[in-house]
Amino acid sequence: MKVSLRTVVAADVQAFYEQQADPESVQLAAVPARDRAAHFPHWEKALADENNLVRTIEVDGENAGHIVGFLRDGVGDVEVGYWLARSYWGRGVATEALKQFLALEPRRPLIAHVATHNPASRRVLEKCGFAVERAVKDPRGDGVDEVHLRLE
Repeated sequence: MKVSLRTVVAADVQAFYEQQADPESVQLAAVPARDRAAHFPHWEKALADENNLVRTIEVDGENAGHIVGFLRDGVGDVEVGYWLARSYWGRGVATEALKQFLALEPRRPLIAHVATHNPASRRVLEKCGFAVERAVKDPRGDGVDEVHLRLE
């Protein structure tokens, strides 16, 4: 299995839409899916923002998801986020993609937030050098507790 990162192309955004609409993925990530009317403008804006580093994750030439470094609300530390299609879970894809991404993303520190009910994503981050900074109880008022991690 060959994991690689590449620049996002227009066709990827449709795949990202389908990936983020998967109910099991939404539950695990604790990130609400966007409807079609919101998804495409969101990605247009994200890809145009020079503060963002965005890559498509490929596995053996197939779009497996995306990974991004961004400034939440345009300020603060760079936050890392990733989303994998469910068919790639548990195969080491996220860890390999994050390792490659960290070699591309020069900014530090990096932060990441993960739902406490998603220990696999927390393990990915920790394997790549992120350390737990703190646990946060229901930071967005949606009933989901988080762990905040940091990479210096």
